[in-house]
Amino acid sequence: MKVLAVGFGGFLGAVSRYLLSGLAQSVFKSTTYPVGTLTINIIGCLTIGVLSELAESRGILAGTSGAFLFIGVLGGFTTFSAFSNETAVLLRDGESVHAAVSVVSHVVLCLVAVWVGRMAAHAVWSQA
Repeated sequence: MKVLAVGFGGFLGAVSRYLLSGLAQSVFKSTTYPVGTLTINIIGCLTIGVLSELAESRGILAGTSGAFLFIGVLGGFTTFSAFSNETAVLLRDGESVHAAVSVVSHVVLCLVAVWVGRMAAHAVWSQA
């Protein structure tokens, strides 16, 4: 049941991301800056901040409902919200070194991974 909840939540989150990102980007037609992605990440981070605090302080959103909302909907909407929430929890818990390592490693390693993936794809498919 939990897997279905996550899958359905992911569908809702991904569709919401697509629609809202497109809407936000269309408002700023004159720029190539990814306003839509920034909008999604800010909304996702604000939402996970509010909901994770409620979940922790009130003991709600556990089990299937938590998986639906946090992993499914917000995960489909933006995984940046999960990364940001985990980093905020590390900072709150006094784990500033781990938080810094997490931020640097995510940004650097993920950018490197995208670059390597693009170069590998270019090398393979430019030969075809």
